[in-house]
Amino acid sequence: MASSAPTRRGPQHPTGALASAIPDKLYFRIGEVARLCEVPAYVLRFWESEFPQLRPNKGGTGQRLYRRRDVEMALRVKSLLKEEGYTIPGARAVLKSEFRGGEKDSPQLSLIDSGPGHAKPASEAKQLRALRRELESLSAMLERPIDALPGVHKSRAAKNPAPLPIRRSR
Repeated sequence: MASSAPTRRGPQHPTGALASAIPDKLYFRIGEVARLCEVPAYVLRFWESEFPQLRPNKGGTGQRLYRRRDVEMALRVKSLLKEEGYTIPGARAVLKSEFRGGEKDSPQLSLIDSGPGHAKPASEAKQLRALRRELESLSAMLERPIDALPGVHKSRAAKNPAPLPIRRSR
């Protein structure tokens, strides 16, 4: 029988001591993973819908079959949400950056240029350039007088427009 001692000893990354507490098996059922992660099974099912990296296989009967890496991913999600205090979108962004080999810092920090040794991926740099062009065009648009904007009628652009004549029908 398994000992009754808790498997968790504080916030740790799944590759540390907590991952060594995962039994050496090929597949785990959702109840086993729920016990290892110390969360109810419905929480695991919810996490599957929120985190694309957490996708267990389903057997012929439709039962979820988690592999070791799925269990480690569930432990990482729990660590991000419960121990590190991330929101679900924040945790999703962290996992996405870790999954593609990015740094484990917060997603906002990855947008800051850390110097010549830290190159950003090409797609991220391309997105930043497009965002900068869009912001510059908005800034230029805001600096123009209102009557110079396309689609704005001159009578609406005047600060104190003359009142429109009132037509009275008889």
